[in-house]
Amino acid sequence: METTVLIVPGLRDHVAEHWQTLLAAELPRVRTVPPLEHDRLSCAARVEALDQALSQIEGPVVLVAHSAGVMMVAHWAQRGRRAIKGALLAAPADVETPFPAPYPTTEELRAHGWLPIPRARLPFPSILAASENDPLAGFDRAAGLARDWGSRLVNIGAAGHLNPASGFGPWPQAKAFIDELDRELADQAG
Repeated sequence: METTVLIVPGLRDHVAEHWQTLLAAELPRVRTVPPLEHDRLSCAARVEALDQALSQIEGPVVLVAHSAGVMMVAHWAQRGRRAIKGALLAAPADVETPFPAPYPTTEELRAHGWLPIPRARLPFPSILAASENDPLAGFDRAAGLARDWGSRLVNIGAAGHLNPASGFGPWPQAKAFIDELDRELADQAG
């Protein structure tokens, strides 16, 4: 059975020129965690939306998360009821370090359940792609998350937050990472 990619966007949900949105338009088997209408800052509501989206997919899944979506995956992995093949975790948002305006404050994020960041090893293979100059996560902090989660760390250079504001639309490397996760498990099974 073919793998389905589930896109897990950050707090800004679906941005038209974002690499996740563009990637979703290119892939044959793809779903996206839908935006929330209420409790948009609630970590629990976001994790539940991720869980619901997964429950509607039959067969193998690779998650493709960006920013706060990476944190949603880390929180979901603590209680996830469904096995997945792997996850691409791109430009994680370090919710334990204050963000620049106009992003939510650390206190707002704490009040909505985002802190502390889960540090347990993820129960699936993962690739964490981190930028050297991400305003939402220092490279050393992202490297620490990769180590704690058992993720393969990939330095993507000076890519900002890997979003349109940083000059990114398409990010072709994402497809290569998804293929690697899909192949890695196929190799282990064979």
